[in-house]
Amino acid sequence: MTVQTVWIMAGEPSGDAYGARLAAELFRLRPGLRIEGMGGEAMRQAGVDILVDSTDLAVVGLAEVLRNLPFFRRIFLRLRRQATARRPATVVLIDYPGFNLRFAAAMKQAGIPTVYYVSPQVWAWGRRRIGKLARWV
Repeated sequence: MTVQTVWIMAGEPSGDAYGARLAAELFRLRPGLRIEGMGGEAMRQAGVDILVDSTDLAVVGLAEVLRNLPFFRRIFLRLRRQATARRPATVVLIDYPGFNLRFAAAMKQAGIPTVYYVSPQVWAWGRRRIGKLARWV
């Protein structure tokens, strides 16, 4: 019997906390489920196999984001490649729209079902992204 895998993608401490609670509940409901993804210590403590430690992603301000763009791109490409190869049953995105919106589009293109558990705040990220969210997740 094949073990089903779910990915949870959280790039910030608040998302890590939500991801940990979600993982704990999923493990309770589906013993034997495998959960992998991007997160921090809370998700790791909940039993998630951390593929990318989100504490490495903590940057503040546009200048710091631009300076670290090659780093983010490498992580994105690696995770996209791994998801395409491993074919998780579902990818669950938690906030972190700068990364996760692009990841949602890549998962849609790969035919991997994606859910936004904690979606980006429309007032902060713009109404124009609502259509994209509807198409990708």
